[in-house]
Amino acid sequence: MPKAKAADKVIDTAYVTAAYVQRGEALDYRNTTEKEIPEDAVLVIGNRVGIAGGKIPPGQLGSVHMVGVFRVKKSGGAAIEQGEELIFDGTGAAPAGGSSSGGETADGETGGETGGEAGSEAAAAAVHVPMGYAAASSGTGDATVLVKLPG
Repeated sequence: MPKAKAADKVIDTAYVTAAYVQRGEALDYRNTTEKEIPEDAVLVIGNRVGIAGGKIPPGQLGSVHMVGVFRVKKSGGAAIEQGEELIFDGTGAAPAGGSSSGGETADGETGGETGGEAGSEAAAAAVHVPMGYAAASSGTGDATVLVKLPG
């Protein structure tokens, strides 16, 4: 058996362990609002974006996709190149390095779902949250962009 190098030595402390729970492509999400979250709604979870896998009634757990490619409404009319980093600005996907027309509406809230309705509490708090990158180019006349969620 080969001798262990100094870098290969086991540190003489307790190991931190972890128990496998799930793959993580979809996560449980509790709707803490008083409105039903519609299927395919863009949700902000901390500094991440996920897509509701189905309707989530108030107070209930639902599934949120954290990885995958989704067609999302663009915020603003800028052309987006494949591979370009995107943010969620409360109204849609926008280039991470550019300005967009998203943000607060006249009543002080932001829209969070791709369907255009008022957003959930989580989405309403979101402005400029990293969303992922463009899975395909989207021209200036296109209303949507394919977004690859990073997980």
